[in-house]
Amino acid sequence: MVPRRRFFGSNSPMAEGDPIRIIPHRGVDDDSGSFEVCFADGRKSVRFYWDNLVSRRLSPNTLTRDQAIEKATALARAEIDKLNNPE
Repeated sequence: MVPRRRFFGSNSPMAEGDPIRIIPHRGVDDDSGSFEVCFADGRKSVRFYWDNLVSRRLSPNTLTRDQAIEKATALARAEIDKLNNPE
């Protein structure tokens, strides 16, 4: 039996058993994009935008690619820990 999939705003499938997923999105080139942390329970996803070209960053809050994946991974791990260890 093939697992049913849900589609979120990015049109990326999320397996029904995946409580949290990180979806990469490419920008206009390989030097920019975002990482979207999606939640299967219906919560609004969180995006971490990145741009490796300092001269093109529109906001001081824009991260490098490495910083963005680090923050997305940290958020996903923290949320998985909450699911695995409910208080």
